[in-house]
Amino acid sequence: MSLMTRQNKAKPIPSSFLKLQKELFMLRPIRSKSHYRQALAIAADLASRENLTREQADYLQVLSSNIKTYEDERLKTRKYSPLEILKHLVSENSMSGSELGRVLGHRTLGPKLLNGERQLSKEHINKLSDYFSVEPGLFLG
Repeated sequence: MSLMTRQNKAKPIPSSFLKLQKELFMLRPIRSKSHYRQALAIAADLASRENLTREQADYLQVLSSNIKTYEDERLKTRKYSPLEILKHLVSENSMSGSELGRVLGHRTLGPKLLNGERQLSKEHINKLSDYFSVEPGLFLG
C-alpha cells in the first residue's frame, strides 16, 4: 500500500490512531516478509512527513517498535557476522549480488562483498542501512 500518488504528492493520512490502524496497517506482531515490507513503507512515509499529530506520532512509534522487534527476532545480531546479516537481508529482499552492487554504486561490488572478497566500508554501511532500513551497527563486527 503506497501513500504517495503518481505526482509524488503525499496522500492525506488519517489523524486518529484507530483510523490509522483500520486504513493503513493493523498494529500487531509482524510475522512475514510481506508484512515487514509493508510496515517499512508506511513507517518511511510517516517519518518523512512534517507536523504529525500526536496520534500519528504514537502510531509511528508503535509501528517502528514492531519493525525493530521483527528485525531483532529474525537477525539475532549477536550470533551473526556482518557478512551473514548482509546475506540474510539480500536473501529476504530477493536480491542478486549485482542488485546489491547497484545499491552500493558498483554492480560488481555486490558479489565481491557476498563472497567475502571485499569488506564493507563506512560508506557501504551507510548506504546499506538506509536501503534496508536497519541500524548501521548490524554491519559492524
